[in-house]
Amino acid sequence: MERAAPPEEPVAVGDGPDLRHHGDAEVRDDGEKLTDLAVNVRTGTPPRWLRERVMGSVEGLAAYPDGRTARAAVAAHHGVPVERVLLTAGAAEAFVLLARALRVRRPVVVHPQFTEPEAALADAGHAVGRVLLREEDGFRLDPALVPPDADLVVVGNPTNPTSVLHPADVLTRLARPGRFLVVDEAFMDAVPGERESLAGRTDVPGLVVLRSLTKTWGLAGLRIGYVLAAPEVVAALEGAQPLWPVSSPALVAAQACVSERGVAEAAAAAVSVTGDREHLVGLLRELAGAGVSVAGPAEGPFVLVRVPGGRLVRERLRGVGFAVRRGDTFPGLGQDWVRVAVRDRETSARFVAALAGVLAG
Repeated sequence: MERAAPPEEPVAVGDGPDLRHHGDAEVRDDGEKLTDLAVNVRTGTPPRWLRERVMGSVEGLAAYPDGRTARAAVAAHHGVPVERVLLTAGAAEAFVLLARALRVRRPVVVHPQFTEPEAALADAGHAVGRVLLREEDGFRLDPALVPPDADLVVVGNPTNPTSVLHPADVLTRLARPGRFLVVDEAFMDAVPGERESLAGRTDVPGLVVLRSLTKTWGLAGLRIGYVLAAPEVVAALEGAQPLWPVSSPALVAAQACVSERGVAEAAAAAVSVTGDREHLVGLLRELAGAGVSVAGPAEGPFVLVRVPGGRLVRERLRGVGFAVRRGDTFPGLGQDWVRVAVRDRETSARFVAALAGVLAG
């Protein structure tokens, strides 16, 4: 039997964790001295062929950006009409557009997850409700926890930072007439086969899917993502955008990433990341005696790790050359949580050895 939704109140602006803290802050100043496990951008990217395409677009910078070709390419990739696609300057812009353009009375964000959706909603003047998933439930979503009168629900899949992949049929149970269901799939292309993805679904009422091309492809500095939604929702979001919101190089990158070559390379990278993640999790489990535990099963290109004395551990890890993402800025997590990006097996081995040393010390 499903549990009834607990009492849940909107969160006042400024209450609780720093929602504007992101992984790049961990390496912003002395990052060149550290092995970066705090940012979830795949290492070794963008690949050379993609860099060359982006660089080739520089010749046309005198012309205003024309996103029609890239938009059509994204639509074809997901098998939807072009009217259901909106290109954005990364997924972060999409959250701002949603907060400004959609008329909602009771938005709810499912946490722990990427904090920018709540921050954008609060900035737009909304009183934002939170649904906090619990460690003892594996940070898995029970649809009964979402208030029935919520008219906008935001959930990540796979979720940052928990790395939980929610079943598609669980997410679709949240959909209903009069509600926007926003699913952040920024890391879905790191899941082999993109299983449980809702991108391309047109039968789910109120569904809005956000995708990012910055993580797998190393394009965080270029800012490119897109929204998949009903045409009337896309039109409302587009009306809130400034003119020419996506640069010409970013448009070229989008078209390349959804090309046959790009899709095949992303699929291969997802399989590689899966193996590297399993290796990292196996090493971390060897530290269970020191109080280390891994949330899971993890399905994204990062893992959420509980370590005793997390704040001090993070500081000492920096002292031995490793940056990890603090977890206490995510609603529902505390100082003993850190997020660790999946890297190659040698890097993971060095990190776990350093963590063991820090804990022993």
